Amino acid sequence: MGEGVDPTKMCQRLVDKVAQSKQLMAMTDPDLLVLFEDWLEELEEEIVWLVSEHGPLDPAQLAEKTGLSLRGATFLLSKLGREGKL
Repeated sequence: MGEGVDPTKMCQRLVDKVAQSKQLMAMTDPDLLVLFEDWLEELEEEIVWLVSEHGPLDPAQLAEKTGLSLRGATFLLSKLGREGKL
């Protein structure tokens, strides 16, 4: 296998990521998760309101208005669009 992806390495990376996810889940405080979900819901409501008041916003505009990172604004606009909320 001189070229392309090494399936063994790819599988090992996947196993490592699963193990890391399980470790992170074990450390997650359920109360903290609830707070995060509440915050995300409020943020999504704010974004829907902003778009209803100002019209469509691009990720940079949303990031500026909400204090989100550009990546976060892009993600949330995409998520809300997929869910039919925007």
